[in-house]
Amino acid sequence: QVQLVESGGGLVKPGGSLRLSCAASGLNFRAYVMDWYRQAPGKQRELVAAITPAGTTNNADSVTGRFTISRDNAKNTVYLQMNTLKPEDTAVYYCHTRRGADYWGQGTQVTVSS
Repeated sequence: QVQLVESGGGLVKPGGSLRLSCAASGLNFRAYVMDWYRQAPGKQRELVAAITPAGTTNNADSVTGRFTISRDNAKNTVYLQMNTLKPEDTAVYYCHTRRGADYWGQGTQVTVSS
């Protein structure tokens, strides 16, 4: 059974930083693309960043230059380093992978506010 558990969210002031973590279990982690999505109130869930098994990354235009996705295959963990946070980054952030079906974590709230 695939499980994804996010951590690291919280309240931060504009311009601040946070690092999200997602611990995965129940799959051969190193073989799968891992993603971070986010969903703001009243908006659709959107892809923030993705990382392939080889470490190739792709970011949404809105976060390029500010957010960095990375993975540690020895720890079965994917990270999202978020710098220069803006109020519009406020959302619930979800870890995701696809192994036949889509698997999602429970989400972690990120609030950017002064």
